[in-house]
Amino acid sequence: MASMETEQQNAFNPSSHHQIMEEKSEREKKIEEWLPINADRNAKWWYSAFHNVTAMVGAGVLGLPYAMAYLGWGPGVTLLILSWIITLYTLWQMVEMHEMIPGKRFDRYHELGQQAFGEKLGLYIVVPQQIIVEVGVDIVYMVTGGASLKKFHDTVCPSCKQIKLSYFIMIFASINFVLAHLPNFNSISGVSLVAAVMSFSYSIIAWTASVDKGVQEDVQYTSKATTTVGSVFNFFNALGTVAFAYAGHNVVLEIQATIPSTPEKPSKIPMWRGVVVAYIVVALCYFPVAIIGYWIFGNEVKDNILISLEKPAWLIAMANLFVVLHVIGSYQLYAMPVFDMIESVMVKKLNFTPSKTLRFIVRNLYVAFTMFVGITFPFFGSLLGFFGGFALAPTTYFLPCIMWLAIYKPKRFTLSWWTNWICIVLGLLIMILSPIGALRSILLDAKHYKFYQ
Repeated sequence: MASMETEQQNAFNPSSHHQIMEEKSEREKKIEEWLPINADRNAKWWYSAFHNVTAMVGAGVLGLPYAMAYLGWGPGVTLLILSWIITLYTLWQMVEMHEMIPGKRFDRYHELGQQAFGEKLGLYIVVPQQIIVEVGVDIVYMVTGGASLKKFHDTVCPSCKQIKLSYFIMIFASINFVLAHLPNFNSISGVSLVAAVMSFSYSIIAWTASVDKGVQEDVQYTSKATTTVGSVFNFFNALGTVAFAYAGHNVVLEIQATIPSTPEKPSKIPMWRGVVVAYIVVALCYFPVAIIGYWIFGNEVKDNILISLEKPAWLIAMANLFVVLHVIGSYQLYAMPVFDMIESVMVKKLNFTPSKTLRFIVRNLYVAFTMFVGITFPFFGSLLGFFGGFALAPTTYFLPCIMWLAIYKPKRFTLSWWTNWICIVLGLLIMILSPIGALRSILLDAKHYKFYQ
């Protein structure tokens, strides 16, 4: 027991900590400082607020009324509120687990995974999901960015020559080619702040313009599909859309890693404050858009609410421009952990020298890859459901709970035990059901699809 205490004291003892740091070779120290996530830890609590808003309030919010059309009033509202509560709870767990071992910080999702499931297994469980989520989100954002730019162009100049979506995705990508070279999380905080403000703005536009339009004359709230099978599959797909809307957990530890921490003032206090502010903003964005959008348009609502709102033209053009600006920020936020992973592997495993050239090549290749995939498969709505269910549900709804159970081992049948298991079961249901619905939608979309339109 005494040795445990001394160990803990050592963890807090700056001098012993200093020795450990010196033992780390110069090269390792250089690498740590060079990698995007650990680079500098001087963020304030409000950084965490707007990073979280940017990560969370994605393009997913615009698909919520469409999901409501498949879910109906009761299940739709219930699912929105339940998801809000569950994801806030799992986010709290992530924030708590970031520094559960004194003197050590889990700066990345997979480091926490390794702590919970062991060195090898932790990587195998978390890394594939992380990559699917972050790359998946970036691809979807490429399509969203391109589609919103196209909508902006078509609204501002209806008589202009129609330009292919592929070209708009390329235009959108060109902005990301430039911004991808910002070295670390704190350097994108400006981009992220703009993005957070934008997401709030276009959410407000989406629901106020709906209210202004007034309830449509022949509005119907019945299920969209004509067959029972259709409505069941659509229900599944809508689950994934909602899961996608609430997914910001993949970058939460990386965001917290930018906040300074001391034993007296752990990083979880400012981080949690930021998260709560972010979640209030999320509620103010999501609930009005989903409920009012569905109330006005009923089951005729499009998979992107801004497309349902044709007029006033200047307002819709502005909202689409806001979406583009926001998606630029989100793209960078989700790309940063991927850059961190690729650069870590390059430098640590493949022994490349940390250099500007390496970073330049890696990041350009990544943006080019997401752009190419986005241009090839732009079935926007169904992709949301597929990625939302397949990869976002685990990392958002139940992986934090499983880690919590593995690390803290709460007693059986206590409140904590029950809460975690309920989240795990609900998350598993979403993970299994929504990709099935989404795949069916993708197959139906693909019938009418010609490549590189």
